[in-house]
Amino acid sequence: MIDVALLSVIRRWRLRDGMAIREIARRTGLSRNTIRKYLANGVVEPEYPKRKSASKLDEYAEVLSSWLHRESSRHRKQRRNLRQLYDDLVALGYSGVMHPRSLQ
Repeated sequence: MIDVALLSVIRRWRLRDGMAIREIARRTGLSRNTIRKYLANGVVEPEYPKRKSASKLDEYAEVLSSWLHRESSRHRKQRRNLRQLYDDLVALGYSGVMHPRSLQ
């Protein structure tokens, strides 16, 4: 899988500069078939599979998202800090630990 920056370079070399696929393959180290595939599909951004790892925060995602949205609309002095948000999550039953660096 190639990243977006490399894909944009490949498209620029081929479509704007008219560079041959063989030359692009030589410069990037990718196979000619890979380059052809991305050029033929017209893919602007490669799609990566969704992450499937479970998190302790998954069950609190909606609540946390609403809290963060609400806090973003408040003035700086009225916002709750990270420690206060963490304490509220613990009150709801969150059992994860807070990273020591976050407390500084």
